[in-house]
Amino acid sequence: MVVTEVPRVIGHRGAAGHAPENTLVSIQKAFDLGARWVEVDVKLSSDGVPILMHDDRLERTTNGSGLAAEASLAELERLDAGRWFGAEFAGAHIPTLAELVGLLAELGMGLNLELKPSPRQEDETGRVVAEVFSDLWGPGLPAPVISSFTPASLSAFADVAPEFERAMLFGRLPSDWHAQVQTVGAQAVHCGVKYIKRHDVADINAVGLPVRCYTVNDGETAGRLFHWGVEAVFSDYPECVP
Repeated sequence: MVVTEVPRVIGHRGAAGHAPENTLVSIQKAFDLGARWVEVDVKLSSDGVPILMHDDRLERTTNGSGLAAEASLAELERLDAGRWFGAEFAGAHIPTLAELVGLLAELGMGLNLELKPSPRQEDETGRVVAEVFSDLWGPGLPAPVISSFTPASLSAFADVAPEFERAMLFGRLPSDWHAQVQTVGAQAVHCGVKYIKRHDVADINAVGLPVRCYTVNDGETAGRLFHWGVEAVFSDYPECVP
């Protein structure tokens, strides 16, 4: 596995405070604000194409309706994924994983790719995304991080592309966090800022694992976390993190 060098701030879903999340315009905005890494969510269309989408349903971030997993790529590409955020973003579309990697290669940006499987697609999402991603991610780009709340997706990804760093995602850190991390062979822990405690960071660091926290939108909180030993934070407003 390649050692991953992660910067202190990672743009959350691009720069989700400034532009519609998980769109190419949001990734470009994060870059313009100085972020050199972004985090995005990936799931599968009904015809098995990896797309950038957080929710299982389409209503919140597009003008479509229904389940993303039941729509083909052609159907998804016709949707507007920007107008909900602001009229100036009308016409933004749901990107494919291939489009994302193309833009990151152009900008020279790094990536935290979160596996966000639709229900009953946990294994398939990990496997298919790994197959596509390992073909797309060129050697000239920074070594990425693959993360998920779903152990089965991480394990399926690792079966295909074990060379990429994997991170286990938690909201509140459970008592058996270390066992879960070991089960999937993760090399980092990502935690929700709302619940993380200083002793949690110390415990994770004590077993040799980096801690990264989401979603941190002010410099004071970021500074406290860095003081505790957190390696990086995910932010909707990456420019606010010193």
